[in-house]
Amino acid sequence: MPVEINKENKRKHICLGILAHVDAGKTTLSEALLYESGSIRKLGRVDHRDAFLDTDALERERGITIFSKMAEFSTEEMDVTLLDTPGHADFSTEMERTLRVLDYAVLVISGTDGIQGHTETLWKLLEQYRIPTFLFINKMDRPGTDARSLLLELRHRLHGGCIDFGRPEGDELFYEDAALTDEDVMEDFLLTGRVEDAVIVRLIRERKIFPCYFGSALKLEGIRELLAGLEAYTEEKTYPAEFGARVFKIARDEQGTRLTYLKVTGGVLRVKDLLSNRRPNVRADSIWEEKADQLRVYSGVKFRPVEAAPAGSVVAVTGLSRTAPGEGLGFETAWAGPVLEPVLNYRVELTDGTDPHTALLRLRQLEEEDPQLHIVWNETAREIHVQLMGEVQLEIIQRLIRERFGMEVSFGAGAICYRETIANTVEGVGHFEPLRHYAEVHLLLEPGEPGSGLQFAAACPTDVLDLNWQRLVLTHLEEKPHLGVLTGSPITDMKITLVAGRAHEKHTEGGDFRQATYRAVRQGLMRAESVLL
Repeated sequence: MPVEINKENKRKHICLGILAHVDAGKTTLSEALLYESGSIRKLGRVDHRDAFLDTDALERERGITIFSKMAEFSTEEMDVTLLDTPGHADFSTEMERTLRVLDYAVLVISGTDGIQGHTETLWKLLEQYRIPTFLFINKMDRPGTDARSLLLELRHRLHGGCIDFGRPEGDELFYEDAALTDEDVMEDFLLTGRVEDAVIVRLIRERKIFPCYFGSALKLEGIRELLAGLEAYTEEKTYPAEFGARVFKIARDEQGTRLTYLKVTGGVLRVKDLLSNRRPNVRADSIWEEKADQLRVYSGVKFRPVEAAPAGSVVAVTGLSRTAPGEGLGFETAWAGPVLEPVLNYRVELTDGTDPHTALLRLRQLEEEDPQLHIVWNETAREIHVQLMGEVQLEIIQRLIRERFGMEVSFGAGAICYRETIANTVEGVGHFEPLRHYAEVHLLLEPGEPGSGLQFAAACPTDVLDLNWQRLVLTHLEEKPHLGVLTGSPITDMKITLVAGRAHEKHTEGGDFRQATYRAVRQGLMRAESVLL
């Protein structure tokens, strides 16, 4: 059984994620790690629909991972929180949120297929989030697989620091490969003829070395070697004493209880602790404070309640109704937007006659659990639209809606989700001046870096426009998507700065600045050189 993590326990604890292109054997590897470490007694199989971590009926039916899962296992020297992530590209956003809390990752590559398209996407994400990565090249029991040619492919297409860690201890070529990744290490190697384990641990942490293990998860080949490598070449993070936590997933248990999955990144979280999103930059009407009613450590479908979760722990918290994936608690700040965005748009057709507003409220629950599942209400047409990653996800959403809410829906023809941005810097001016109303807003619109999203700022003197009006303008900029002028698609990758504005002493009301702000954005976009993404 996994041991309780506590301050007196000196054992190493790491949070490990398993990632792969679909069908590379990721869930099978997770199953093998749990079995070989003694965490489970029976070795399940995806094709037999009894894998320990494929707990949802949809997952077992399709043989793919749809929702990220959590499990625990232990070796002689370390305790591991294992997070198994979806491999299908349609569920990539679920995987990407999990990356934010990992200490280390194992990237699974099929020995028969080599590096596939989604594998490179995963590699880029691991690189962006600076996650130290081990590689397990799976299915090496299949005819035609060749470890040497696969290693060359890994070095050519992923990184030159991919090194075979399955060689005998003391192998000089192994030390030479390790030394080649760092000039200072090479100097020491030329003097001593070896590279110390502590140095290898550091080079892995710095993403200069990527240990590679070859085997077959289904036949438990190479699993002990991978476990030994994780035990020898990882290290536990050092966390601050101040409380902090990162929310990475919202889910519901079989009874419908809302679960907030988070990783504690500082201090200790205890049952009945008061949690809040209170920050200097959070609007007063958006601040919440709620108690952590229960802390659950999950392993598959089962969980054990704990009284406290120290730094490094991953727990599911009940009692929180307003948390969101990507949110920071304590000293942690909110994450920037995800790299992966939904690419398809569908109209939701309520075939069973459900009222659109009732349906919208229910669908918002699914959006809460997966923020990249965008639910959009078209007020003019009184239609619900859903934006997501692909057709497999669409089928899963349709099934979830039926099973969870008892609603029957279909979807109209799909269309690609476009975005718009600008290529030059412009100023947009918005006036709102009907009888007994007045507001004026000047906005500077600047192109941003690809993937930067929308950023808002104020650079307006308070003697020109009072601070309360400035805050109101920023609120109106953030409160809704603003549409471009080419195709009416949402704008992105821009910085919008409030540079000037005017209010009337008697006639200005809050709603006046909403209209002036919208008009300033629109006028600026009309003057800019627009780009369709």
